[in-house]
Amino acid sequence: MALKYKIIKSKSQYKEYANILEELVTASSKSKEEKEEIELLTLLIETWDEEHNSFEEIDPIALLHSLMEEGDLKAKDLVEILGVSKGLVSDILNYKKGLSKEIIRSLSEYFKVSQEAFNRPYKLKESRSLVMA
Repeated sequence: MALKYKIIKSKSQYKEYANILEELVTASSKSKEEKEEIELLTLLIETWDEEHNSFEEIDPIALLHSLMEEGDLKAKDLVEILGVSKGLVSDILNYKKGLSKEIIRSLSEYFKVSQEAFNRPYKLKESRSLVMA
């Protein structure tokens, strides 16, 4: 019997499995087999991510920008995904506010990447508040 899924050995196989996983996860009703398939694909993808983790060098906001570009997402899409204000999304994307634990959880779940990818230190820009005399 041929295996439906094998250990990921290439970027194209990784993308194929990620697409299958996304379809399974977004399906409205899931059979027991589909739930097991989701678990197996998640494990295979996470294993690949750990071994080929290119997120190490990239700060969380640069990663977020690249994932948004890959998914053809705009800031307004993040407002809906995260359930936060446009202002907060703007501040995050412009390095003015850090990522909360809740936002990190939501981002990692949505983009199917480990929370560690978003939960690493990076420099915020100093805010220059105007003082009116």
